[in-house]
Amino acid sequence: MSENPLQDAIREAIDENEVILFMKGVPEQPACGFSARAVGALQSVGARFAAVDVLPDPRIRQELSAISQWPTIPQLFVKGELVGGSDIIMEMHEAGELAPALGLEQPEQAADLGEPDPDAPPLQIENRLG
Repeated sequence: MSENPLQDAIREAIDENEVILFMKGVPEQPACGFSARAVGALQSVGARFAAVDVLPDPRIRQELSAISQWPTIPQLFVKGELVGGSDIIMEMHEAGELAPALGLEQPEQAADLGEPDPDAPPLQIENRLG
């Protein structure tokens, strides 16, 4: 453990969840368009993922960026590694690379990435970062 319990909690969340999205809002109600697009892309390939809302405490975003060296939100981690933000997630999705990166088969037909499906069951993670 370091002297920074918030960074430790973030690292633990990344390590404990194979796919985790740090976002603004929650998958059922994203609080920005970038987070909504990231959730839509993940849901369209059938990904199960944990999500952490960075909005309740601005320190989460600050400490996450210190760990990842990535300045923007959302941030997607797969198997402990940063994949990237919304633009990279969307580029991977459009190129058919997102599903394989998540260990999933590519769906036969790409789903509409409009609004996230509120009935899609992402893994729920207790936000212990606050």
